Amino acid sequence: MEKRIELEKRGRNPDQISELNLDNCRSTTIEGLTDEFVNLKTLSLINVGLTSLKGFPKLPNLQKLELSDNRISSGLNLLQTSPKLTHLNLSGNKIKDIESLEPLKEFEHLKSLDLFNNEVTGTDDYRTKLFKLLPSLKYLDGFDVREQEADESEQEGDSVNGNDEDDSDDFGGDVGDEEEDEDVDEEECGLETVYKNLEDESEGDDYEGEGSEEEDDEDIEEEESVQAEETEDDTTPRGKKRKHE
Repeated sequence: MEKRIELEKRGRNPDQISELNLDNCRSTTIEGLTDEFVNLKTLSLINVGLTSLKGFPKLPNLQKLELSDNRISSGLNLLQTSPKLTHLNLSGNKIKDIESLEPLKEFEHLKSLDLFNNEVTGTDDYRTKLFKLLPSLKYLDGFDVREQEADESEQEGDSVNGNDEDDSDDFGGDVGDEEEDEDVDEEECGLETVYKNLEDESEGDDYEGEGSEEEDDEDIEEEESVQAEETEDDTTPRGKKRKHE
């Protein structure tokens, strides 16, 4: 895991990193992840092989944590060093009962929790008990308390990455794009008109040019006939003179 962390840092200081992906790096415990990652907001540890959260660092700004497909059965109290947590994915782990989830009630901002494919989901009144245990919870396993499915942005935690602000920018950008497209269309129409006029003028020039060529041909023929007559006149006297002599 330590080598993977160094690779993901890409020469940056830990406090410059807001998102860290350590999926599939294979380790039974947290190693190499330190308290220096003070600005980390998203951490992904999917399919690592974790059996314990021992060594989990203090990440005061962490909001989204992916721990799916590991072998975690308890020790969720070790996550309390990240009080701003809003999205927690524990699907595909070994959590068996509601008691193991008791530490999560300390997270006042926890909005989305995924426990799919854990034994605890088979507990009687599982959903009712979880929503009661975690008052801030909005979505459990992708559905709200009324069994309404969360939209895609909520499941992926777009608000964690600050995309809410981007949405307004995108909307404004779309309007600008439409206006720009209209300007382009007008410009294209203007260009088409200019090109058409140029083509008409060029066709007119070609027509006049053809007429000029015909007139030139007639002038050449007349000149040739005149030259022929002059030549004939010149040759006749000379012939007569030779014959007379």
